[in-house]
Amino acid sequence: MTGRVAPRARRISIVIPVLNEAQTLVGCLDGLQAYRAQGHEVIVVDGGSHDGTPALARPRADHVLVSAPGRARQMGQGARIAQGDVLLFLHADTRLPDAACDTILSALQTAARWGRFDVRLSGSAPALRLIEFMINLRSRWTRIATGDQAMFVTRELFHAAGGFDDIPLMEDIALSRRLKKLAPAACLRQRVVTSSRRWEEHGVLKTVLLMWRLRLAYWLGADPARLVRQYYR
Repeated sequence: MTGRVAPRARRISIVIPVLNEAQTLVGCLDGLQAYRAQGHEVIVVDGGSHDGTPALARPRADHVLVSAPGRARQMGQGARIAQGDVLLFLHADTRLPDAACDTILSALQTAARWGRFDVRLSGSAPALRLIEFMINLRSRWTRIATGDQAMFVTRELFHAAGGFDDIPLMEDIALSRRLKKLAPAACLRQRVVTSSRRWEEHGVLKTVLLMWRLRLAYWLGADPARLVRQYYR
């Protein structure tokens, strides 16, 4: 990927919420420099890190913002200053596939106005292959995307849907619910690679059961503020 995009080409703003991500952020941002060279934009929104994360981000991003903590709040702040026609929300421990921006722009030439990638978990344990298969299948069936899948959406549709709710958990699911009522989703089969550290640290079965329980509770109307305490317990 070389050269800059033509003046009329669509521009993507990649928004990355971070909090104490010094160990992972440099690798993430280094992988995005080719996209910056094409004219796309990288925005890092820090939620109050104390490990030097903002300093590491500044030479590798177009904007580094400071926000009150909270992933939804941070992503919303990044979206407000974004100059791109398309917003791509990326976690610091997630890596995009090759030519991701071209893939997104091609997908948005169809009726789709938002979407996500399939996911691959970074670990090698056989159980993780089953987990990622189920995540991708469920997402394709429900048209619900999670943050680990690198959600993208046209800026116009993002604002029409009201952006992210200022809630501490499930903000990606809440936004997906609204987006799929407004426009078709592009469920891309290209895979992002996201860290499996949580699964490995806490156990695959335990993590699966926790996520199922939290998601069911959210669908039944539980307060995300209560769910987030269980998530990080």
